[in-house]
Amino acid sequence: MKIIVAIKQVPVRDSNLRIDASGHWIDEDDLSYEINEPDAYALEEALQLKEKHGGEVVALLAGPERGSQTIREALAKGADRAIHIECDDLASLDTLGIANRLAAAIKDEKADLILTGLQSDDLGLGQTGVVLAELLGIPHATIIMQVEAASGSIKVKRELEDGWFQHVEMPLPALLTIQSGISKLRYATLMGIKKAKTKEVRRVSAGDLPQAAAATVTIERVYLPEKKKETQLIDGSPKEAAAKLVEKLKFEVRVI
Repeated sequence: MKIIVAIKQVPVRDSNLRIDASGHWIDEDDLSYEINEPDAYALEEALQLKEKHGGEVVALLAGPERGSQTIREALAKGADRAIHIECDDLASLDTLGIANRLAAAIKDEKADLILTGLQSDDLGLGQTGVVLAELLGIPHATIIMQVEAASGSIKVKRELEDGWFQHVEMPLPALLTIQSGISKLRYATLMGIKKAKTKEVRRVSAGDLPQAAAATVTIERVYLPEKKKETQLIDGSPKEAAAKLVEKLKFEVRVI
């Protein structure tokens, strides 16, 4: 089974973020980067499937040269090889533009299964995997909690709302977006780090891929949450005041 795992490099979660001069994105100078956490779970699921059924795991990343660090991490954990789409303009692309690049880079790979994280930690749109599946013309399923491979098909467990789950059998090839927390993430071993240095990384220039159409979704403004203080006095009896307070906490503050 050949499994391709799309991974993304994002700023470390506790980074001190600043808005850049354009106001359209964050200032990326002096930031540290790491693998997108949901994608780390997708990689772990791919590695476990390989251990059970054999085959090959290929890491796929689009991004600038610094993305090599995240690729090396994936290789050190057990991916067999990687594809790096080298580009510096991801912030100017929408979901369709990014998915077009990923699809063009792997169209000749003939993968049995493509895994992505459910969403990215930076934008959180949760759309890239679904759009990629549509471009490749293969079935997809989202919010996957469990994968069981069979001959020519897979059985997946999807997380729904309110503690409900859905069990689906799908033909291969297929694409799955993996939910975070479905398994325990492994660490790269010293031997894995050494082996990663000799594994193949195919570098693809974005200029050699079909040019994406103009973005249909653009970021107009990026800004930090506005902080403000406000005091409200709640009138009525204790019972009435408690009911009003619960309603405000639930629907305005949204903490319960």
